[in-house]
Amino acid sequence: MSDAPSEQTSAETSTETVGEQQIAFDVHTFPGGVRSAIEAVLMVVDEPVSEVTIAAALELPVEDVLAQLAALEEDYAQSRRGFTVRSLGGGWRMYSRPDYAPVVEKFLIDGQQAKLTQAALETLAVVAYRQPVSRARVGAVRGVNVDGVVRTLMNRNLIQELDEQGDGGAILYGTTSYFLQRMGLRSLDDLPALAPYLPEVDVLDELAEQGRS
Repeated sequence: MSDAPSEQTSAETSTETVGEQQIAFDVHTFPGGVRSAIEAVLMVVDEPVSEVTIAAALELPVEDVLAQLAALEEDYAQSRRGFTVRSLGGGWRMYSRPDYAPVVEKFLIDGQQAKLTQAALETLAVVAYRQPVSRARVGAVRGVNVDGVVRTLMNRNLIQELDEQGDGGAILYGTTSYFLQRMGLRSLDDLPALAPYLPEVDVLDELAEQGRS
């Protein structure tokens, strides 16, 4: 892939803090250049990310980032990849192509028939007992990143995003009516009394804050 739109930029070096060290890098020196660096960022985002955020992280002009995003979209189309990059919901993210919707739908439906993993069950329990709850708080309880598990539970229609927002605009999650149906419950009031054994909300806040520091 060519990186022509970005090779003429004046941005040279970005830094990343890891512990007490400052790690410097020049995005132009990566094997795939600026375009591959942007692609790498898009592969790890859980929610759409704006071109401004990407540009700030890589210390590049926003115009260059937009040019590279457009180039990525064109490359994927020409090579007939099963995914593309699009701007939806105020930001950019990788999406599967609409042409492959039947394949993706079958995969997700078949996946719903499989048993939940231990990690999924633990995450589901935390959401059920502490809802409305953010991913950060769930991760604080489990001590691991739960982004992938949350996506799995949402794909199986066991949890959902709620209309309300948490501190700092964080997305909050709760269980669905399908969850109650699968559990044989009339309401959340019928859940066994396990909530007292989970950390209190203020403890979760402290753990989540430590995880971000």
